[in-house]
Amino acid sequence: MRNWRCWPAAPWSVTTVNDPPRALRSDALRNHERILAAARDVLGECGADASIEDIAARAGVGVGTVYRRFASKDALIDELLRLVMAQLGTAADRALARPDGHGLEELLRAFGQSFAEHARYANLMLEREPDAKSALQIRAAIAGLTGRAVRAGAIRPDITAADVLALISGMRGLVQAEADLAPDAWQRFLDIHLAGMRPPAAAGP
Repeated sequence: MRNWRCWPAAPWSVTTVNDPPRALRSDALRNHERILAAARDVLGECGADASIEDIAARAGVGVGTVYRRFASKDALIDELLRLVMAQLGTAADRALARPDGHGLEELLRAFGQSFAEHARYANLMLEREPDAKSALQIRAAIAGLTGRAVRAGAIRPDITAADVLALISGMRGLVQAEADLAPDAWQRFLDIHLAGMRPPAAAGP
């Protein structure tokens, strides 16, 4: 999840992100989910110092079970990033399916929620390059939704996709800030910026 501004432009449409791992047996799937949940907790607490042993202990599985699913800690972090991108891709699909001009706001709120959920270990994911196809699709969705919002009169005609990407970067930075902020501070931040993006007649008092 590197800087959104660095992603190249592409025709907008979102289909699917990377295919998920092949189907697992029910017990293996439970272990897989427990490992991912433990990784989120341990990485959030220990950052780069987290070890596979720590994650296995938190998940209540053997170290060998973790290594059967993930060859290394880097592979585990890559999977967490893939899941984040998949969730954002699904959110983009939902937003694109809306017939009105409010899909952009829906997607922006999905971004804020995602940032808040993964803030504790986001720095580890930011060191990695997201899947190029997923990144292009999400960026293209933002461009398309921005155009729709403009045409629907939901935002001012001078608002561009670049402005929206800057807003997303700002929201991510706020969520990751070390300052003593309320967990939902990103929502107020987004509300203020959305109000500033609306046409005067739609902004209200």
